[in-house]
Amino acid sequence: MTGCRCARIATLAVALALAATAGCGDGEGEPETSPPLIERSGPGGREGAGDTVAPSHCPPELPSCRTAEGRIVFVERVDPDGDGDAHFVIVDPEGITGPGLTAIDVRKGLRPDPLPGPGDLISAAGPVQTGSFDQSQIHALELHVGR
Repeated sequence: MTGCRCARIATLAVALALAATAGCGDGEGEPETSPPLIERSGPGGREGAGDTVAPSHCPPELPSCRTAEGRIVFVERVDPDGDGDAHFVIVDPEGITGPGLTAIDVRKGLRPDPLPGPGDLISAAGPVQTGSFDQSQIHALELHVGR
């Protein structure tokens, strides 16, 4: 990505994330509560209660590994350097890349087909690396798409 394009993408992702997480309020200063962004089936989750995603796991021998789960707010389907990877920005309370946002770099061999888009739920695990614009991002070793 070029510097100007990256800045526009980051601005768009932040705006989308803020819009997706903002409550309208009840008119009396108390924000409305919204449903959780992530629901898992099985222990701790409710089967059939909305979108679910399998959690991604870090291998124990990789101490720099982190996990993230959230809804996609931006997808870069075609990477300008031509190596075939995809990039996602998700709304993530942990915010590895920035407050409330995590960028995920997915290599060509791990790319899901079809590629998920904005609003889809994903989970990823991998080492945190520095991207080409000095941003922290997960280099996915494991990726799951919600159903």
